[in-house]
Amino acid sequence: MQKADSEPTAKIEQELRRGVLMLAVLSQLRRSQYGYSLRQALDGKDMPIEEGTLYPLLRRMEEQGLLQSEWKIEDGPPRRYYKRSKEGERVYRNLAAKWRGLVETVEALMEEDKG
Repeated sequence: MQKADSEPTAKIEQELRRGVLMLAVLSQLRRSQYGYSLRQALDGKDMPIEEGTLYPLLRRMEEQGLLQSEWKIEDGPPRRYYKRSKEGERVYRNLAAKWRGLVETVEALMEEDKG
C-alpha cells in the first residue's frame, strides 16, 4: 500500500524538477562549463540530472539563444563548453525573480496550513 501512496508523489516531484531544471542549469552557467562538470556541480548541490536529460536540454537552450557554446581542447579530449548568453542572463534574472516570488507565495500558503 505504501508504494501506491508514493507513486503520485514521485510523479509530482518529477514534474516539479522538470519545471526548474532550466533555472538550475542557467544558475550554474555564469561561467563556462562542459556537460560533465555541470552535471557534477548540480549533483553536488542535490540536483542530480541524467545525461539523457542534460544534453538535450543544453542543445535546446542553445537553440533558444540562452546559451553559447564552444569546443575547447584542454588536457584531454575536445569538450563543448557552455555559458549563458546575454539573452540567457536576462532570462535567468527574470526566471530567478519569478521563482523567488513563487517560493515566497507557496511558503506563505503552507504556513496557513500549520495553524
